[in-house]
Amino acid sequence: MTNHLKKEGKFSYIEAGEGTPIILLHGLMGGLSNFEAVIDFFSNKGYKVLIPELPLYSLSLLKTNVKNFANYLHEFILFKGYDSAILLGNSLGGHIGLYHTKMYPESVKALIITGSSGLYESAMGSGYTKRSDYEVIKKKAQDVFYDPAIATKEIVDEVYETVNDRNKLIKTLAIAKSAIRHNMSKDLPKMNTPTCIIWGKNDQVTPPEVGEEFNDLLPDSDLFWIDKCGHAAMMEHPEEFNQIMSTWLEKRGF
Repeated sequence: MTNHLKKEGKFSYIEAGEGTPIILLHGLMGGLSNFEAVIDFFSNKGYKVLIPELPLYSLSLLKTNVKNFANYLHEFILFKGYDSAILLGNSLGGHIGLYHTKMYPESVKALIITGSSGLYESAMGSGYTKRSDYEVIKKKAQDVFYDPAIATKEIVDEVYETVNDRNKLIKTLAIAKSAIRHNMSKDLPKMNTPTCIIWGKNDQVTPPEVGEEFNDLLPDSDLFWIDKCGHAAMMEHPEEFNQIMSTWLEKRGF
């Protein structure tokens, strides 16, 4: 999918379809290709789907945090000339979407989060002391999913390369600390943006009770469960994920 990357100014992004913009926000170890099924489905349903490449490893260490990623997203929305957009974020991407919505509520029509950090995450940046051991990294990648077979060699190789690159590892740890520091439990009750929460019942990174807590704290949210599903619902059960999201957007008039 990186073959389709557009590069304009400081932004690199994928774009497909025409209509209401949906901006997809990838996670810490999540490639843009994780959203392939979402792009294919919604770009044919009257939406313009965009995935900006977030600057997880290109900002200075001092600027490598959730708030700056949220500001980067806002700059991207302004760059594209949108008054507002629908945001969909997985894991760290969900947290960035939430933080952006807190800072710029007027520019977010609706928010969809899945396996989002922001309240709790199980050791998002820890456990890399044995990072040179490929089998250890493979197990960590497999644990993200209910079905370990989804952690293909390509995915494992990408994680292995990331954690064995000293610069990327330092940034990864900084992002994980920033996610904990930018806890949103006090902010969520003041955020009135319509939010769709789609959660894997078997998520080990952000367990089911985290999805329930998001639903309890957000004033205007709906919670949907996907069975036999881990941390990346849009990859593990793409058809069910797309159907839930599509029905919710239609019901809410988006």
